[in-house]
Amino acid sequence: MSSDLTRQIDRNQLEVMGKIWSVDAVAKNASTSLYGNCTALSESPKKEGMIYVGTDDGLIHVTEDGGATWNKYEKFPSVPDRTFISRILTSQHDAYTIYASFDNHKMADFNPYILKSIDAGKTWISIKGNLPANGPVLAIAEDHINPNLLFVGTEFGLFFTVDGGQKWIQLKGGLPTIAVRDIAIQKRENDLVLATFGRGFYVLDDYTPLRTLKSDMLQKDAVTFPVEDAMMYMLAYPLGGSKKATQGESFYTASNPAFGATFTYYLKDALKTKKEIRQESEKETEKKKQPVRYPTFDELRAEDEEEAPTIILTATDGDGNIIRKLTGSNSKGINRTTWDLCYPLPYLATPPPPGSDYEPESGPMVMPGKYTMTLYKKANGVVIPLGESQSFTAFVRGQENMVPEDRKLLVGFQQKAARLQRAFSGASQMANEVKNRIGLLKRAIQETPSQVDKLIADALNLETRINEIIRNFRGDQTLRSRNENSPPSIGDRVSKAVGDMSTSTSKPTQTVQDAYDIANPEFTTELQKLRTLVEVDLKNLEQAAEAAGAPWTSGRVPEWKGE
Repeated sequence: MSSDLTRQIDRNQLEVMGKIWSVDAVAKNASTSLYGNCTALSESPKKEGMIYVGTDDGLIHVTEDGGATWNKYEKFPSVPDRTFISRILTSQHDAYTIYASFDNHKMADFNPYILKSIDAGKTWISIKGNLPANGPVLAIAEDHINPNLLFVGTEFGLFFTVDGGQKWIQLKGGLPTIAVRDIAIQKRENDLVLATFGRGFYVLDDYTPLRTLKSDMLQKDAVTFPVEDAMMYMLAYPLGGSKKATQGESFYTASNPAFGATFTYYLKDALKTKKEIRQESEKETEKKKQPVRYPTFDELRAEDEEEAPTIILTATDGDGNIIRKLTGSNSKGINRTTWDLCYPLPYLATPPPPGSDYEPESGPMVMPGKYTMTLYKKANGVVIPLGESQSFTAFVRGQENMVPEDRKLLVGFQQKAARLQRAFSGASQMANEVKNRIGLLKRAIQETPSQVDKLIADALNLETRINEIIRNFRGDQTLRSRNENSPPSIGDRVSKAVGDMSTSTSKPTQTVQDAYDIANPEFTTELQKLRTLVEVDLKNLEQAAEAAGAPWTSGRVPEWKGE
């Protein structure tokens, strides 16, 4: 469809290291491509037959008729002649708009060259803006919605611009300093995909907040961006865990996008502690060659006792009720926090250890509907809103074919079961603590140098009662440890009611309803026994032990009136 579009230069007539080399030179032309190649090509998605071609010897040819005729361009502003053309990209918005990047590193020139033409190559302007001087441009991408949102990959990273190239901002977020050789945009999900030198792939999930970013926003203390509607579904773990599970380190996995609603926000500066503010002030003072003021001990004490400022996000439902609070990232620049569309746990859970395949525990999932995320900063005990609240819809695919009342019954049961789980979890932990307190109290009474036979008997009675409560809570360990049948405990029934419905999208089954209906009155009875034991009988025994001069034990305040 064309003749030779290059300059037809004989590479053997080109000087290398200041001279033309003999045909017998060691490794002559080894590991090098033939000179005079077409190295970049792009066909316009707006006009059939309009094709742009770039060469390794610095030419760009354009055809508007599928190759019947070609226009050649060989001079480009601020670009040295015969510079390798690394990439050509035709605009998705206009047939006559084109972007081209040039790579001249083989001539020891590491400047970024990226040009734009809006008349099919007749005239060009540089859009390199403030790109770092050391870093040739290797790849270009243009947003399919906002023509001023561009991405470039350079020898040392990824950059984006929201104003067509006047100002570029580096995108990091876990991306190492590496050559970005190719960029693709997944339009349906609005994901930015990078291919890096060394066969690496990186994905930035949902970059849509960048479309609404404007230069003046970066001068504000905080900016919040629109939240994409969030699809609700039950996560699957086919390997038995969320990562490699039991597959071993040789099994390759990569992270999926975070599940839920992702909230994106910009912080002009990170929130700083008193100590950080003081240290920054001292650095500035030292730069000015001025003496540094030594802080007072009251100031240092305030630093030591300060609660670090934090970023907080709240999720509210359609009625304005706060249903979840999250701690967000406190870093300068663009941050992201994802809400998993679940209510909070009814108890304090231990976070999984770093590197674990286990995901953090969460409560039951919320109902589909409209929700609002709001950003706050908390400093010195004061909570202040930041930016604007952002609303979104949580939805289930095919929910139009579902029975809404079933979903309401499910969520209502999950919340009811979670409240029972909260009370049971707290009572169970308290029973353990009480058992330890009684054990220490027994020992202290036995070591009391006075007549305490009645106190010893009372302590044994309390120990028997707490053992019975724990047995009813968690089951008969005497039978279980010997592989004998034992009736379901309250804890078994609570776990059944909560666990079986935690990954369900249907209304509660009769089995879980029965488990709840049995556990509820049984737990109510045992909780009252525990409350009486702790608030009355144990308290009385501890007071008697204190009066008898028993060694101090945890749970009671020592008596002292001064001497």
